[in-house]
Amino acid sequence: MRIALLLCLPLVAACVPDEGPTGAEDFAAFCAGCHGAGGTGDGALAGELDHRPADLTGLAARNDGEFPRLRVMAKIWGYTGGRDGEAVMPNFGPLLDSPLVPYDAGDGIESPTPLRLIQLAEYVQTLQK
Repeated sequence: MRIALLLCLPLVAACVPDEGPTGAEDFAAFCAGCHGAGGTGDGALAGELDHRPADLTGLAARNDGEFPRLRVMAKIWGYTGGRDGEAVMPNFGPLLDSPLVPYDAGDGIESPTPLRLIQLAEYVQTLQK
């Protein structure tokens, strides 16, 4: 019986849907070029930009120790722009399209939110010093 179960595990694993990229993988693909692998704003493309990319490692420190999850998610998705409406950072919303899940970003309201956006914001939170 045990052997039969062990032999079936690969078949069961093959039936589980692929969850897609992780937050770390999306960060490497979409963010690290400008913000750097560690999120300090020193990516390979940083020197070519008119404005230095933000150091993402200090977001919580600059917010009284609280990671500004909702603001970070809005910035990634493209809801916020730069001064006078100029968006310095590209809108990544279309690239992060994924299944919606209920999520409370810290405002006490569960809202349908793309899973990949949540994973990316939570990964950025791990970069905090």
